[in-house]
Amino acid sequence: MSLSVGIVGLPNVGKSTLFNALSKAQNAESANYAFCTIEPNKAVVPVPDKRMAKLAELVNPQKVIHATVDFWDIAGLVKGASQGEGLGNKFLGNIRETQAILHVCRCFDDDDVIHVHNSVDPLRDIEIIETELILADMQAMERRVERLGKQLKGDKTLKAMLELSQKLLDHLGEGEPASTFAEADTDLGKELLRDVRPLTAKTVIYVANVDEDGLMEDNDHVKKVRELAQQRGAHVVKISAKVEEELVGLSEEEGQEFLDSYGVEESGLDQIIHQGYSALGLISYFTAGEKEVRAWTIQDGWKAPQAAGVIHTDFERGFIRAEVIAYDDYVEKGSEAACRTAGVLRVEGKEYVMKDGDVVHFLFNV
Repeated sequence: MSLSVGIVGLPNVGKSTLFNALSKAQNAESANYAFCTIEPNKAVVPVPDKRMAKLAELVNPQKVIHATVDFWDIAGLVKGASQGEGLGNKFLGNIRETQAILHVCRCFDDDDVIHVHNSVDPLRDIEIIETELILADMQAMERRVERLGKQLKGDKTLKAMLELSQKLLDHLGEGEPASTFAEADTDLGKELLRDVRPLTAKTVIYVANVDEDGLMEDNDHVKKVRELAQQRGAHVVKISAKVEEELVGLSEEEGQEFLDSYGVEESGLDQIIHQGYSALGLISYFTAGEKEVRAWTIQDGWKAPQAAGVIHTDFERGFIRAEVIAYDDYVEKGSEAACRTAGVLRVEGKEYVMKDGDVVHFLFNV
């Protein structure tokens, strides 16, 4: 599995510039006018993890394969998008395929960069986008309620699902996102959300896009975004898309020196991915051998057979046991053989709950 993130926001807030920087490839055209992105762009970005380099140093594999994040740059939405305004709701459908939404909002003043509403107000911009997502979800729910109503005539078992679908539609109609739907955690509610995949049920990370000066200290725009996010229990990442783009092509050492000059510890890419993993409850485990050192993304709390299934379904189906070494133990001892000799290699069964950084060898039989 990999983390999938859709980048959304009003036109000219810095989405495509951010996408260019995050993907390390200038394949999402950036221009100073609305709707320069007319097709969704996808970038598969390696997850930065310094532990991978250390394991590779110890194992000396033929190749190193990082976990990845799929970034989707969704064309700029405008007020009325759910009704077909601008580029219409065609692009809203692309967001349904992602696990999280990266909501980029402009938090800098610059007369040379136009704004679709001719003024900078991140809270207004956020409200516009979120309203369009709610309206799009309402349309999807209206179609579902209508369809279930017709099917109910021949299948009375659908009554409970129809009633719950109507409740969710009413909830959305009150301007509330699906994420706050009271019955979302019930078995039937989970089934409903799994089938419908509401846009407003997804995890949201707000990205406050600032200019270079804004990296040093939060301006009033950023403070407002942070306050809103705190009220909603959401994550915020403050970046300068322009600075991130300038990092492209720099070596790791040069890039860190560049960030240090702005008083920033890690790049926007690192911040966004780390926040994404945290918000979605994701962790990584490693496999390490002569052929490859590889990171695998799993849900925090998964047991060993589930984690093995990420490599191949046969691993889960025929799971026997897992040989597990904690990352710190592996680095301290220097090799799998040394860990085995020292007794820090553990044999775990089907009930073992995976830990972030576990170095694992699965045994299976099918």
